[in-house]
Amino acid sequence: MNKLKLSVKLGLWIFICILLIETVSMIFLHNNVVRSRIDQELNSLKARGNSHRDVLEMAFNDSTLQHIRLMEAHTDTFVVVANSAGEVLLTSKEINEGMKKILDQSSSQLPRQGVILQSEWKEEAYIATVTPYETGTDKGSVYMFRDTENVKAFVSQLNRHFMLASIWILSFMFITIFLLTKVLTRPLIIMKEATRKLSKGDFSVSVPVQSHDELGELAQSIQTLANDLNYMKQERNDFLASISHELRTPLTYIKGYADIARRTNIRPQERTHYLQIIGEESERVNRLLEELFSLARIDQNEFLITKERVQLFPFLHSIYERILPAFLTKNIELQLDSDQDIFVDIDPSRFGQVLSNILDNALKYSNEGTTTTIRASKRDRNVVISIQDQGIGIPEEDIPYVFERLYRVEKSRARITGGFGLGLAIAKQLVEIHGGSLSVKSNPGAGTVFTIVLKES
Repeated sequence: MNKLKLSVKLGLWIFICILLIETVSMIFLHNNVVRSRIDQELNSLKARGNSHRDVLEMAFNDSTLQHIRLMEAHTDTFVVVANSAGEVLLTSKEINEGMKKILDQSSSQLPRQGVILQSEWKEEAYIATVTPYETGTDKGSVYMFRDTENVKAFVSQLNRHFMLASIWILSFMFITIFLLTKVLTRPLIIMKEATRKLSKGDFSVSVPVQSHDELGELAQSIQTLANDLNYMKQERNDFLASISHELRTPLTYIKGYADIARRTNIRPQERTHYLQIIGEESERVNRLLEELFSLARIDQNEFLITKERVQLFPFLHSIYERILPAFLTKNIELQLDSDQDIFVDIDPSRFGQVLSNILDNALKYSNEGTTTTIRASKRDRNVVISIQDQGIGIPEEDIPYVFERLYRVEKSRARITGGFGLGLAIAKQLVEIHGGSLSVKSNPGAGTVFTIVLKES
């Protein structure tokens, strides 16, 4: 059964359950109807016997007996009246072996309302009751018989009706189960086909959400997964294309200048210049690979940080002094404004990498005569560190993407600034590993502010 389709399994289970319910219900109903009809026949016989008893007790004579015989002669019941000695005084039909066997079962101690002598209708020819009577001169019994052929004919007709009803119910049940399984399994079949495409790498699937129940939630989850995988696939392709481009350019320089440097007819000064270019491009490739390796370690949760309680002002001041000469060389003023009593739990080396990446961006995209400011303060039990420059700014449409890998606002200036579009992506993930957040606000031509929010130690 494990090899059957879900629709077949579901249909079989529903069919079996309904069939069991219908079978039990039909048997119960059939038995009750038959039993009710038999009880009705027996009670009718007993009531008829009681009626004859009452007539006999009011006027017990030959005329009354003949009257009773005449009454029963035109019905499907038979009457036998016997006295206390067992002598038959009246019979509306000739007594046969079946009737005689019932007559022999009579007891002298009978309740006035009578009793049922024979209720078995399947194997016996008659059902029968007996009612005692008592006159001033004698006592006796009134026996009532009914042929079971009528009862059997009724039961046979009832069986045909039940069989016909069962056939109609089963037909309706088959149609209902077929439609129900189609309705229930159709979304599952669509989702199965979608997951099959996903497993083969086709993420451009569409799973319609046709309801708001569990199947609808499952369909929505599969659609979300497909969208995420499709986005990741596109991101991966773009990432690989960007990496290929980033590697191709310096490798082209390295190969080209290496071929030139191997020539024997060039001057030593030229060969030295070409080797210098080869060294610079090799260093560029090395920096790219180091940043990619850092991202890979972060993605695989292998990027470990060792936190320690650090007083923020001396930490920021050390970074300030280290990077200040680069700003002065470009004639950009660098300022530090920080409270003295701020403590944070950070990995000094990794968090220093975050601040260096952001300050490096500020240096690259700021012009001479501008100011870059590092600020740190406490706000609502948080530590807020901001780096604000007066550079060229970031266009509004580019702000949502500045933390994405290999995304650069000014791609035409990439080789001039030396960036790969990985620094801010690494910085954001490092801040999040520290339990903080990194955000950016910018106005083109007015500057950019990067804000880091950390929990105060």
